[in-house]
Amino acid sequence: MADRASEKALYAFLVAAHRSGDRNALGKLVTASSPRLFAHAVRLLNDRDGAQDVVQESWGDIIRGLGNLRDEAAFLPWAFRIVSRRVSDVIARRQKDRAIAQDFPHEAEHRSFSDGPANADAAVVRQAIAQLDGPHRATLALFYLEDMSVAEVALALNIPIGTVKTRLMHAREKMRVILEGEHP
Repeated sequence: MADRASEKALYAFLVAAHRSGDRNALGKLVTASSPRLFAHAVRLLNDRDGAQDVVQESWGDIIRGLGNLRDEAAFLPWAFRIVSRRVSDVIARRQKDRAIAQDFPHEAEHRSFSDGPANADAAVVRQAIAQLDGPHRATLALFYLEDMSVAEVALALNIPIGTVKTRLMHAREKMRVILEGEHP
């Protein structure tokens, strides 16, 4: 997409158009924002199939909530927050399922963080990001990969601004340690 300001304006326009009865606006909004919502869900779940399900389910919540969205320009962080909540629900269900099935041996699925450029340096960075825990990975990705402000990340993850700043600080430090450990 174009620069961040025009993207924000596009989302705001499409939300307003949808509210005004434009039947095509919602489809355009879904088309424009779904890839970013999907990438966010993949980063949090580390599971492409599960992320696809989460985004599809999230769209129901997003569509139902569009009428209550006060600031059309805040659409994307608001939508990220809905996806984040859905991911949280999936993780909680998975943890419950694991607790129930702990007496049964099972093979854990290991998937790598695979979105982004394919060059070797990017692959090293993606592997380092994948080693971060979910909250740090999500915060770092929203801030750097989605180019959100600290306030927008706070809105998307439904956490205080101070927590975003702390997570970014810790995530950067962990990334530095991981990357320096792999490249002496």
